[in-house]
Amino acid sequence: MAGIETKFDKAYETKSIEELANAPVAALQGISDAKAEQLLAALGVKTVKDLGTNKYFLWAQAVAKLAE
Repeated sequence: MAGIETKFDKAYETKSIEELANAPVAALQGISDAKAEQLLAALGVKTVKDLGTNKYFLWAQAVAKLAE
């Protein structure tokens, strides 16, 4: 997972993997607070872990992999 910290906002770059998993979605580079609020409202996604384990995202990822 080397380099994963660069996918997060500066304030999160020194956090442990557990802290990153529990960080708000807006901690990811490119996701604004407004977009994070939309994810929360639409899918109940509040943390990075929620995003990574959301069934709809997992289904979409599986389809994309199978399509390769």
